[in-house]
Amino acid sequence: MKRFFASKFFSAAYAVLLLCFTAYVLLDAFIIPRTYAAQSGTGSAAVQSSTSTASSTAASAESQTTSGQSVVSTDSCYSDGNITVTLTTSRLDDTTVYTADIVLSDASYLQTALAGAAYGRNITAATSAIAADSDAIIAINGDYYGGRAAGYVIRNGVLYRSTSAGDDQQDLVIYADGTFEIISEGGVSAETLLKNGARQVFSFGPGLVSDGTVTVTADEEVGRAKTTNPRTAIGEISPLHYVMVVADGRTSKSTGLSLYELAEYLQSLGVTTAYNLDGGGSSTLYFNGQVINNPTTNGTAIKERKVSDIVYIGC
Repeated sequence: MKRFFASKFFSAAYAVLLLCFTAYVLLDAFIIPRTYAAQSGTGSAAVQSSTSTASSTAASAESQTTSGQSVVSTDSCYSDGNITVTLTTSRLDDTTVYTADIVLSDASYLQTALAGAAYGRNITAATSAIAADSDAIIAINGDYYGGRAAGYVIRNGVLYRSTSAGDDQQDLVIYADGTFEIISEGGVSAETLLKNGARQVFSFGPGLVSDGTVTVTADEEVGRAKTTNPRTAIGEISPLHYVMVVADGRTSKSTGLSLYELAEYLQSLGVTTAYNLDGGGSSTLYFNGQVINNPTTNGTAIKERKVSDIVYIGC
């Protein structure tokens, strides 16, 4: 009898320990923040749950002088002599699409920022929070590098992760001169990209347009995405001339786009190279102090999803 109860006790204890270990593994993988390196050259966006948009600073036209430059800012445009942003909203079938046309005098104005100003695991903040802390004029969510254990990560000329996500993984490379290139991780190492002048490398994808030609098919999709989805993309039209595109989705007012529809739209804007960034609930467009689109994860609530990183234009 004693052996019976002892066996039961140890079995129960083992089950409890196994449950605790499993819970810890899950928490470590998806919840517990771990910082591996601080990001230099950006502000410090606190890890937080931000559910509201920042108050608008562009409700009416403004004109001011900053660092000797005359600044003009409205609800739909920004110009300071070095940066020009024109924002338009359109309907593509049953989807609302926000397009920012961006012209820069220098590639250094195209930057990235990490949540918490740190590279690590489970370090996230709302796109608007990271953007505000970075003094961004306009920003979109990045590739959510923290949601994956592999895939190249280069930000503002610093190599944070060189582990490949696979030979077929398509990355967007933004070089120091501002030019875009879509590469496959199987064809080049992260170290080589850095040596060749890569300033930003995003590992999500796929590439949407190369040399002005759509490179996805009508039935191609990101494995974890729906056919129509909220989307975020960035493209290059010509040197120092870019577009940022965000499409709302998952609501009765805006269905969302397939990758092929997104690629066709970008091609119609005249892009030579375009790339798909993280979408779904992450898709967020921030401009002049406010969130412009309607980010949602499940369609029942308009709310930003916290992300690992952003792409932005800032002084």
